[in-house]
Amino acid sequence: MNDKQVLDAFQRYGALLDGHFLLTSGLHSNGYIQCALVLQHPEVATQLGAQLAGFFRNIPIDLVAGPALGGVLVAQEVARALGVRALFAERDQERMCLRRGFFVAPGERALVVEDVVTTGGSTREVIDVVTEAGAKVVGVGALIDRRSGSLDLGVPFHALLRLEIATYDPETCPLCRTGLPAVKPGSRKVGVTSSVW
Repeated sequence: MNDKQVLDAFQRYGALLDGHFLLTSGLHSNGYIQCALVLQHPEVATQLGAQLAGFFRNIPIDLVAGPALGGVLVAQEVARALGVRALFAERDQERMCLRRGFFVAPGERALVVEDVVTTGGSTREVIDVVTEAGAKVVGVGALIDRRSGSLDLGVPFHALLRLEIATYDPETCPLCRTGLPAVKPGSRKVGVTSSVW
């Protein structure tokens, strides 16, 4: 899949949303990428995972890890394409950790993947979790890169698609000034419309 085909898939399934959003990072935005609407289609999820895995085929990898919830399916599909196991980190008392019997053996080489990278906060948390467990992180991947600034994770980073979407500090958010309520994706759908960017 090339950039246009990836973007077409997100547009086809209504995954590019316009509105006023409160992102996991705490930032506000006028756009949101709801990857779950694309990943609910197994054949497309498999294609995206294989495409992302392609960036890392020449790096020895033992496992793929992602953050719950957005990175779970991405990790599964990338791991499937690479022929390795997938696991995910999740929050327990506000701290990301490995649960459900997941383990990392000392020295295992881990690829960390995400659905969307905005600030890299969740990605860094997963890197920390698998590193503390003994793995060596050898790369980071994402379906969509929507960063507004630079991101140095200390390892190669690749995304299938880069989208320029504005983000705002809550104190200076122009959308807040209009009175449009901020919606945390996955909650109420007030002020949200599908887009064809």
